[in-house]
Amino acid sequence: MKTEAQKNVDRILREDRRVVGEAINRGIRKAMLRHKKDGDQVVVERDGKIEWVKPEDLGF
Repeated sequence: MKTEAQKNVDRILREDRRVVGEAINRGIRKAMLRHKKDGDQVVVERDGKIEWVKPEDLGF
């Protein structure tokens, strides 16, 4: 049986996808800015290939 908290999470994921997407995008932006500030590369997947992106090429 699902708890009340799990039901709320399920509802948010089902009904408030925009809010969830915005939260994810804010987290990604924050992480990219931190990597750029610290001079760290980021690993990304492009066209099925893994690539290392230099901090100066992050575009944030």
